[in-house]
Amino acid sequence: MSGKATKNRVKISLKGPELLNNPRFNKGTAFTRKERDQLGLRGRLPFAVDTLDEQLERAYKQYQSRETNILKNSFLASLKSQNWTLYYALLSKHLIEMFPIVYTPTEADAISEYSQLFRRSEGLYISPPEIDHMEEDFLDACEGRDLDLIVVSDGEAILGIGDQGSGGIGISSAKAVIYTLAAGVDPAKALAVTLDVGTNNEDLLKDDLYVGYRKKRLRGEKYDQLVDKFVGLVKKHQPKCLLHFEDFGVTNAQRLLARYRSFNDDIQGTGAVTLAALQAAIGLTNTKLSEQRIVIYGSGSAGLGIARQLRDAISLESKGIDKKEASSRFWLMDKFGLIKKSLGKDKIRDEIEDDFIRSEEDWGSDENDLLEVIKRVKPTVLIGTSTQAGAFTEEIVKEMSKHVDRPIIFPLSNPTKKCEADPKEIREWSNHKALIATGSPFPPVDIPGGDKKYVVAECNNALIYPGLGLGTILSRASSMTDSMIISGSRRLSELAPCTSKNDPDESLLPDFGDAPSVNFEVALNVMKTAQSEKVSREEGLPTDEKEMRKWAEGKAWEPKYEEYEYDQQGLR
Repeated sequence: MSGKATKNRVKISLKGPELLNNPRFNKGTAFTRKERDQLGLRGRLPFAVDTLDEQLERAYKQYQSRETNILKNSFLASLKSQNWTLYYALLSKHLIEMFPIVYTPTEADAISEYSQLFRRSEGLYISPPEIDHMEEDFLDACEGRDLDLIVVSDGEAILGIGDQGSGGIGISSAKAVIYTLAAGVDPAKALAVTLDVGTNNEDLLKDDLYVGYRKKRLRGEKYDQLVDKFVGLVKKHQPKCLLHFEDFGVTNAQRLLARYRSFNDDIQGTGAVTLAALQAAIGLTNTKLSEQRIVIYGSGSAGLGIARQLRDAISLESKGIDKKEASSRFWLMDKFGLIKKSLGKDKIRDEIEDDFIRSEEDWGSDENDLLEVIKRVKPTVLIGTSTQAGAFTEEIVKEMSKHVDRPIIFPLSNPTKKCEADPKEIREWSNHKALIATGSPFPPVDIPGGDKKYVVAECNNALIYPGLGLGTILSRASSMTDSMIISGSRRLSELAPCTSKNDPDESLLPDFGDAPSVNFEVALNVMKTAQSEKVSREEGLPTDEKEMRKWAEGKAWEPKYEEYEYDQQGLR
């Protein structure tokens, strides 16, 4: 725990109810007799003094007693507002079980009901009518803290459920929680922010209980001015902080990324984890990344982010191949079909680079069907980010399998009901040769002729973005460069079971249960790359790998209780 400490004691200036209502320092029934005497807690707590393990046992039983996932989510949110240490210790102990509760899919339900479930605010809310007070409000939210992380969302494209207005604070908060769980970022050094710029969700606008800014979404110059002012405040007052953009709409996400060079998980995180899975897959096929023919079905923020990330990796890792040539390995599709010049500017979004647009010399005017594109391109890789359930049909998979021994097929759309194909069917249609990664968890698939099963990889961003962020935070990098992201992806692919065991039936990515250790390894690679690119600003960062590992381990926040000592000048 950071702060004013003497060996094993942390000096705090809180007492009595003020201390019990502070989730950062509250220990509940774990306050010792000495602490209760000194901190004005005697008589305010039951007599027994519990250990953290005893509190965990009680909290888990309470969690289990909640009958629905949304009630479990609400219980955990309440626990977080009371006691950070207990909250994070409980999640860490039951990570695989509780992750779908605090993130997708349950968090999406909680966000959609944010105004109905609202009890207590957290983080920072910024709305257009209060733009003149933004600096004052920002400083108030950051008072006394040197932040490592700010996660910000404008709530327009939340977890596949779209525009949720002020409920966007929920996704910012959830992402910050995962940084703590998977990368050891101190929650006291993280801030969740929502840019509550209105909503185009008519259900919210008509809801009498809606707690957000009840106007249509801010667009154009006024929107840009608000975002620009916010980013300027971060740079001015928290210049060493990682700024993470989350769930911005397709019209803003790439544009803001290009403008501010902050980290956008929907674009860069999704691209990075997909790159890692693909690197693991091509390791099994004994081919090179530059040799792939890649069809991406669905060209929104996620699809374009994946295309750009893979293209940049091809360019950086292949001698003599620039980004323009690397782009020629891609065929992008959206609701109008193959993205090509004949569609005209009115059907091609501004954020799609010219290099990704197929020319008429290569294509006619009728290639709007995925099957026809598969027949002509003969791709080695098919990636789905369309949210169109069943788009990868039996005919498409069989056609692809005619031209490549081990087709690489990633139906990444989530939630599960929007996945382009069931991995079980993809395996059957490809004669059990396809190498698969999905955007949602799926059970292993039986392999004919034995007891062995094919393990389906889940392209879960949480396997990499906390590590990318941690490496950037610890190195105090001036920016998260393309090379840093690609370096992290490469390390993740090396940790995949299929790579370490050289077995094509093993997963293309590590299990999510290993997320903390995996993200730490990713962070080390990111830190080393930051040093080699001379963007690291951390003077104390060791150059020796063993020393760097030891140093980084010492920086991790852990959910454990410290002993408190009262001091009027202590932490609050």
